[in-house]
Amino acid sequence: MVTKDQRQRQLAREKFLRQQQRRESARRKARTRNTVIATVLAVVVLGTGGAYAAGAFKSDAKETSAGSEPSASPSPSKAPDPCEKPAEGKAKTATWKKEPAMTIDKSADYSMKLATTCGDIAIDLKASAAPHTVNSFNYLLGKGFLDHTKCHRLTAEGIYVLQCGDPTGTGQGGPGYTIPDENLKDASLKKAEKQQGTQLYTFPAGTIAMANTGQKHTGGSQFFLVYKDSKLPATYTPFGTISDSGMKVLDKIAKAGAQPADQTTGNTAPNATVVINKGTVTKS
Repeated sequence: MVTKDQRQRQLAREKFLRQQQRRESARRKARTRNTVIATVLAVVVLGTGGAYAAGAFKSDAKETSAGSEPSASPSPSKAPDPCEKPAEGKAKTATWKKEPAMTIDKSADYSMKLATTCGDIAIDLKASAAPHTVNSFNYLLGKGFLDHTKCHRLTAEGIYVLQCGDPTGTGQGGPGYTIPDENLKDASLKKAEKQQGTQLYTFPAGTIAMANTGQKHTGGSQFFLVYKDSKLPATYTPFGTISDSGMKVLDKIAKAGAQPADQTTGNTAPNATVVINKGTVTKS
């Protein structure tokens, strides 16, 4: 006969095992979601010193692919935080079931401004080439979706980008809907070498492009800002060009370095406190 104490100990053990299983499941999901920036990228090719980019910038969903461990972590910098304290306020948690209706004028000029704790980043948007993407940001920023959000990832080996656009700050969040891939043959992308059967292209410094899950048409709200030429597959929608003053802000953030990879999310967060205080899209 099982005593009351024995039954209580059994229930406690079962509860502990369930907790461990949930934690491990969460860790696995976080790793696969966040490898987009690293998945196909930044797998160091032994003996060559080069970096293999083959599947980068995941966000907003699950995905598994070869070489899906996070990229090598940049060494922590001892430089002081070059950025200011964030403005008061909290990131929004609203989501939507479907992509917003098209409201932008595809023939007009649009610009996006990210007022960050490290300085303003101005971006000329490519509305005619990437209308769904620009329309989505026009909608989301009009709702304050990026306000008070933290840029959660900085990579400094193989690829050189700052990733932002997730209200949760983990690399797992998004607006609840996805948008189609666009402008994958943008003239700014120059064909580079092939690595392990994957054709790479040079995304030039100053490019802003969409993150995705590694699958087609899975962009949400996460994006990456290229601060130095980076070789990636042409599977990430390039939808704008960063201004010279914005590049100076990115350079300041990059020089401050990044933290070691988080064991749960796989993120290498910037040492600088990079928070978007306010994001706006403007029609010229």
